[in-house]
Amino acid sequence: MAFDAERRKELREMFVAFAETRSPRLRDELIEAHIGLAEYLARRFNNRGEPLDDLVQVASVGLIKAVDRFEPERGLEFSTYATHTIVGELKRHFRDKGWAVRVPRRMQELHLRLGQIVATLNQDLGRSPTVAEIAVEAGVSDEEILEAMEAGQAYRFTSLDAPSPGDDGGSLSTNLGSDDDSMIDVEHRATLSPLLAQLPARQQRILHLRFFEGLTQSEIASRLDISQMHVSRLLARSLAQLRASAEE
Repeated sequence: MAFDAERRKELREMFVAFAETRSPRLRDELIEAHIGLAEYLARRFNNRGEPLDDLVQVASVGLIKAVDRFEPERGLEFSTYATHTIVGELKRHFRDKGWAVRVPRRMQELHLRLGQIVATLNQDLGRSPTVAEIAVEAGVSDEEILEAMEAGQAYRFTSLDAPSPGDDGGSLSTNLGSDDDSMIDVEHRATLSPLLAQLPARQQRILHLRFFEGLTQSEIASRLDISQMHVSRLLARSLAQLRASAEE
């Protein structure tokens, strides 16, 4: 996402002002100005087993953290700082959801790189690459490549509808005890109701449509006659507010 020189200067001045005043209005404007960066980075992690809407939401939370923590006096470009923060948030999301056992972060990230490296070498070499060739391309040792491949066995995106081990032909979900939906509903409402009540009516409505009715961001935007970008920004803000309230 590129801004012209005049817009970059304007945004730098806004960041300086926000650092001094912590103005909610400036905060919202800075988030909205850079939401495209969050969406772009979320799309880079698409097709890895997670819905794009959820990835955009995670990236938006990362963007909010970046805006809140950015220190313009350090001289770093915000886009550089925000990219690091947003990508970190996305990688943390996948680590939290995707690794069945504890694997060192460095090995997790190397494993996630291997697919693209192997695909590139396959095309360049016209054959499957050796471990040594993969290691050279990745800039690591042969042993680290083997360790990353082994670590990949701990990576999972197992659906509860996938066949379970054994001969009964059932799925994992059929072999799990079921929860009492009415009790879950009571517990969730008891926890969330006072927190949701603190949000503006529109944000409450958007959260209901997204998480209770299961609408996508584009469907919510169409129903409320606003842009999908605006929906994404309001969702990110709402979740950040709920998280902050829950941690108090």
